[in-house]
Amino acid sequence: MRKVPALSPRRDEDRRSWLSGAPPPRWVRVLPPALVVAICAATLLSHEPLEIGFLLGAIPPLAVLSYGPLATAVLGGVVIALLHTPALQLDRPGDADLLTIVFVAVLSVFVSFVRSHRDAQLGLERTVAEAAQRAVAPPLPERVGALRCTGLYRAAQRGTLVGGDFFDVRDGPFGVRVVMGDVQGHGLAAVSTVASLLGAFREAVLDRPDLASVAGRLDRRLLVDSADARHAELFATAALLEFSADALEVRVVVCGNPPPLLLRGAHATELEVSPWTPLGLGLADAGAIEACTVALRPGDRLFLASDGVVEARDAGGAFYPLAERLSTLAGEESAALPDLVWADLVRFCPDVQDDVTMLVLTPSPPAPGMRGPVPH
Repeated sequence: MRKVPALSPRRDEDRRSWLSGAPPPRWVRVLPPALVVAICAATLLSHEPLEIGFLLGAIPPLAVLSYGPLATAVLGGVVIALLHTPALQLDRPGDADLLTIVFVAVLSVFVSFVRSHRDAQLGLERTVAEAAQRAVAPPLPERVGALRCTGLYRAAQRGTLVGGDFFDVRDGPFGVRVVMGDVQGHGLAAVSTVASLLGAFREAVLDRPDLASVAGRLDRRLLVDSADARHAELFATAALLEFSADALEVRVVVCGNPPPLLLRGAHATELEVSPWTPLGLGLADAGAIEACTVALRPGDRLFLASDGVVEARDAGGAFYPLAERLSTLAGEESAALPDLVWADLVRFCPDVQDDVTMLVLTPSPPAPGMRGPVPH
């Protein structure tokens, strides 16, 4: 079964610039040889000697940006050879000038060697970090029980895959359960809290008989983590859903999170649920949490979004009108909705500062004869 990445492939997957560690663009690699060709062509086409040989001294340092030590050394050798090519008439350098260029070329080779090894080390560390972050937010199956799922995640901190938002969809003995939430803070500092909450949720899916007790388990997890951490007062907002076996009924608990939106036909409406306090305040154990039950029709879809979506503002300070925009996109396929909303959100608020998470849940009971829940 094909899996949909929980972090949803990005058109701009690596948002780092090449000055911040991303691979250099092609023009940076082309620049040193292009400069060699341009200097040679200019001198050969000119009827008068051109005193532009000093430009060749810039080629080895430019090569450091994108080439390894061997290629940098080759380009440095080419520079020295060109300075001694009579046909180019590059105003033959004196001994001092030549020694300067040789020194610059040798130094460039050394810097390229250091940069190449550092890039390799950073690449390894980034691979390990990505593996750890994907362990926290693993790929989301395309189907979980009677649900089809599509997710999108954009971490606010550049260069990271996860941050303060989290979501998961799990099948268990009490039905398919879904969680979406936002912990205090964002970026790498929030990842440990996210991992703790997701672990508690996955356990609660297996042994807690009702949705309110699942919320209570997450609330207790945050209280315990806060007690163990110095000066920490952890809290999180969350929306929890529990679907019936045929996915035609859903129970919803909202703890400080934006309520899910129901897409029915060409309309998107916010579910009327009884809001509860955020998790981590110690109130969930009181047993007062009430789950709202909503009947679903064939073709209905549920759209869940984090604070980063509904609290995004345009230049005039207006909030992003999610329900209104979803109504205009209701005819689109479920798999395309998160990317379309993201593109529209960026047009509305180009500088999104918070983590952005979206989930589209489409009830789709398996055909007769299909086996039980898809493993995940």
